[in-house]
Amino acid sequence: MTSITLLIVGLFLLTIGSVLGYLARQSIALKQKGTIEEKLQKRIAQVREESDQVVNKAKSDASGIINQAKEEEEKRRKELLRIQEILLKRENLLEKRISDYEQNEKDLQVKVKKVQDIRTNLETMEGEVGKKLETASGLSKEEAKKELLSQVERESEKELLEKMRRLEQEGEEKMEKRAKEIIAIAIQKYALPQAQEITTTTVSIPSEDIKGKIIGKEGRNIRTLEKLTGVEVLIDETPETVIISGFDPVRRQIAKSALEKLIKDGRIQPARIEQKVEEAQNEIVAQIKEAGEQAIYDTGILSLHPKLVQLLGRLKFRTSYGQNVLLHSIEVAHLASALASEVGADASVCKKAGLLHDIGKAVDHQIEGSHVDIGIKILEKFNVEKEVISAMKSHHEEYPVETLEAIIVQSADQISGARPGARKDSLENYIKRLKELEDIAVSFKGVEKAYAVQAGREVRVFVRPGEVDDLMQAKMAKEIAQRIREDLSYPGEIKVIVIRENRVVEFAR
Repeated sequence: MTSITLLIVGLFLLTIGSVLGYLARQSIALKQKGTIEEKLQKRIAQVREESDQVVNKAKSDASGIINQAKEEEEKRRKELLRIQEILLKRENLLEKRISDYEQNEKDLQVKVKKVQDIRTNLETMEGEVGKKLETASGLSKEEAKKELLSQVERESEKELLEKMRRLEQEGEEKMEKRAKEIIAIAIQKYALPQAQEITTTTVSIPSEDIKGKIIGKEGRNIRTLEKLTGVEVLIDETPETVIISGFDPVRRQIAKSALEKLIKDGRIQPARIEQKVEEAQNEIVAQIKEAGEQAIYDTGILSLHPKLVQLLGRLKFRTSYGQNVLLHSIEVAHLASALASEVGADASVCKKAGLLHDIGKAVDHQIEGSHVDIGIKILEKFNVEKEVISAMKSHHEEYPVETLEAIIVQSADQISGARPGARKDSLENYIKRLKELEDIAVSFKGVEKAYAVQAGREVRVFVRPGEVDDLMQAKMAKEIAQRIREDLSYPGEIKVIVIRENRVVEFAR
């Protein structure tokens, strides 16, 4: 009973607690609902305020943009009106100019018509006057013209010749100055680092006793050396000297080298001579090849046939008037290249032609003909370019000059051969050349005397003033220079000076 009562009381209390809890929750919910609604109302009010501000700002911005657009539109309208006014003025000006041009054209046509009428009238009058003049003078128009021109020519001949001489002199001075500049530049670009070598056939010996060993018993040693080398060994009274004679420079060099080896060795006998000659032959072949290769390396021409390089190396043992031909050829190659660069010619053709211009001298003692003709055949055999052959073949004027490169190679050859110390003429040849220069000058009528000076580079000709006037003086200088070019062979140039001097002497006593 008591348990039931307690259970009923518990259920009742639980029910009352549940109702009270529900009521408490409802009260709390109502309070929270009131708080959310207030927040929502505040947020809505805030949003409305912000939207009003945005709308007001947008209206303000829109009003400013509209005002700005109206101002720009007004400016553009005014600019358009200004441009229209300018175009209208230009159109009016253009119409006026067109109108003026049309009027000027009409006036010009009228003037042209008048000029044509005047010309026609003048031609008619000229014909009538010409006929009257022909009738009065008894000469035709062509005869009168010829007579008038002849008279004018006679009267103006001296003046014209003076002007021509002055212009020619000025032109020659300018050309000579420019030529000297070009030559100076070319020489400055290339100068030999040392003096030219002179190939010699003289062998120095330490003592006179060596001469007996060289001759040998009954001359066996000297005969063996001459037979193996193809030269003649001359042993005379010249102290401590043996001379080797032969037309082939390579053979002379082999004999010289072999003899120097024998003298140094001290054992001179036929077997030893054969051994040393063979060594010298091998050395000379190597030296020739090395000299040729060094030459093409120094000049930068690396496309030559090996046999052509070998021939080029042979020039190391060849001299011309004491000048080493290989060094001369290298010098000509560099000078020709420099000159070609200055005047705008083909520098590569000039350099190659300069290097090979004397190639014929390598074998001119073996083949008949001049070294130029031999050189042409050699270059043609090894398929050297035609431009190179054309440039080298006229360096001694045996063939006519065909190209500018040929003139340059010829000039470079003369510069190399004519510079001081390059070559050595014999005294007889030197004196003969000077005498020939003076004889050519004296052979002209009116020449009193002539002197060759400056080592044959200048000829001074004194004329009789009573027989030669100023015009004849200039003409004589040209003719003497022409005769020298035709009759003499010389390196470089010869200056001809014709001097006409009047001298009056009177005594006061």
